[in-house]
Amino acid sequence: MKAVFFNALLRGIGRAWILIVSLVVALSLVRLGQLAYFWPAGYQVPTSDVAAVILQGLRFDLKVSAAAGFLLLLVLPWVTGRVNVRIGTAVAFGYIMMSLINLHYFGFYKTPIDSLVFGLMEDDTVAVLQTIWRDFPVILTMLLGIALTAGTVAGHGWLLRHMKPDTLLQASPVVLKLAVIVVALFAILLAGKGTLRAMALQRQHLTITTSQFLNDMVPNGVIALKYAWDSRGMSQNLKNPLVGLKSLGFDSPLAAAEVLGLPHDSEAALKAALRTHEPVPDGAKKNLVFFLMESWSAEPLLYQSPRFDVMGRMTPTLDKACHFSNFDSANGGTHPSLEAILFSTPITPLTLGDVGRKPIAWSIPLVVRQAGYQTLFVTSSRAGWRDLNRVLKVQGFDEVVDANTLKAAYPEANLGIWGVWDGYIFKYLKKRLAAQPADRPIFIFVLSSTNHPPYDLPADYKRVPRDMALWRGETNSDTLELNLDSYHYATDLLGEFVQDVQHGPHYGNTILAATGDHNVRSFGVYAEARRRYLMRQVPFVIWGKDLSCGNQQTLPASHRDMFSTLLPLVGVAGPYINAGRNLLQPLADKPNPINAPRALFFTGEARNAQGMWQLGNKDSFSCSSVETPTEDCRFNPLDDLQERARYGLLDWNVRTSLGK
Repeated sequence: MKAVFFNALLRGIGRAWILIVSLVVALSLVRLGQLAYFWPAGYQVPTSDVAAVILQGLRFDLKVSAAAGFLLLLVLPWVTGRVNVRIGTAVAFGYIMMSLINLHYFGFYKTPIDSLVFGLMEDDTVAVLQTIWRDFPVILTMLLGIALTAGTVAGHGWLLRHMKPDTLLQASPVVLKLAVIVVALFAILLAGKGTLRAMALQRQHLTITTSQFLNDMVPNGVIALKYAWDSRGMSQNLKNPLVGLKSLGFDSPLAAAEVLGLPHDSEAALKAALRTHEPVPDGAKKNLVFFLMESWSAEPLLYQSPRFDVMGRMTPTLDKACHFSNFDSANGGTHPSLEAILFSTPITPLTLGDVGRKPIAWSIPLVVRQAGYQTLFVTSSRAGWRDLNRVLKVQGFDEVVDANTLKAAYPEANLGIWGVWDGYIFKYLKKRLAAQPADRPIFIFVLSSTNHPPYDLPADYKRVPRDMALWRGETNSDTLELNLDSYHYATDLLGEFVQDVQHGPHYGNTILAATGDHNVRSFGVYAEARRRYLMRQVPFVIWGKDLSCGNQQTLPASHRDMFSTLLPLVGVAGPYINAGRNLLQPLADKPNPINAPRALFFTGEARNAQGMWQLGNKDSFSCSSVETPTEDCRFNPLDDLQERARYGLLDWNVRTSLGK
């Protein structure tokens, strides 16, 4: 009986190792293909960096393959040879398809698979799948996955025939079998650890070069999905208020507060400081109309000219506007950015569960409504998406107007994949503002949707000819020109609306503001360090009569700064979170930690005037800025410490307030 058991275990371990080798080869081939597929024209990096990426990727391939081999030891020793091959085929196909999905995910989001991937189930799933079908080579990808699986199975079969794990050492002494089993099993465990050192391969080991593009090539689809799942789990469990702070290096919120010069004698004093603002001038409150424009990237504005028109009627409005041109989004997706803006939360999705059913005390629309405003949310998409129709009313919006409302108001409107055309938003807004009582200020938050894949436009839209030689960005995307058309469509409509308000009777008591939810998907992978800063950039523009724009229009800033700027401007001083700085205030020569000119991306990345980095990871720093990097461009530990403290306190505020 003992001999039978050892023979079976030896057979299973041999089969597992052969499967591991086959999977590693397949995953490494996908990575090499991904590098070649996305390699920008003219991009140059040291060969040693590419070799380091391939080697590190192989280690992660070995890690996930060994994990599969180890788990399959529960069945591989006991099944027939035919079943063993079928199991290997299923695992190979799953691993290969996950890595091919990771390839396309990177092409769309400019990052390996992250927690946004779960939006497939949380968004309008049918609309997402329709977009995937129209915009991605689904059939070709499936055929490639099948071909790579067939090649992997062939290699797996060849190894099985030549290594013969089912008969290897079966007649040998028990002591020899036991020794081989122990060594081979220990080797699988070491492979699953990914290293001989004390610390196993972890998320931080994905950063091995100064090129974020190359670093993003390291994870295979399996490990990327695993880390996305981990992040998702951390964001959904609010019970431990310190988990975010501790991951950023702080034992308590008071330690983070001390770094920023905030009150740190008690948590109550700290919370009060986070929601306390300078007094605003007395007087009538102004209307505030805020636009969150779908995929409204900053890069096209850099190339605007009469022969390369992407702005349309917005162009003449910028002369009298405060345009913050060095500005980053809070996140890489619409809903995460929406939550970050409205609730100052780095934790997302926050409001899909029980949290969304109770008012969040510092919610922007709730604070504004408490200040005496009528509050209105308008979108050209369907408000059932992510339960917005329910959540937004709980969080302070008096009314939610969506594609269905607009369809009822304008029967000629066609309902497409994502909703109605953005043009109907602006028709509605003009009527609504004209009918607004003079004695009741209104806050309108507008979310557009047309500038979104598949970049469809109304049949009567006249496309603007452009000299594409003036586009100085990347040209790899086959949807670039379609995307520029839908970008122009949305921006032109915004410009028309701004001009209409500027020439109307309400301009003296109305502030207009607009930003993008995230960068456009088709504008490149931003592999070159000098262009990397553009990856997160969106415009932020404020229009108002007699505005004083200050000296911060070209300094790094981000979504966290918007309502710290807008609410004082319209006379609201309610208890919203001090997430950022007032961009209209003159910046001192020596700004304090709270007002330092930096941008924060809510997935844990920051940017200063010299470059960008992942919080707490000095090796991730990349010199990338509007200006040509100076010779002393390097990671700044103090900037990193202060941004970790800011990010950690935002995380702590959400967890300690809502996790009870």
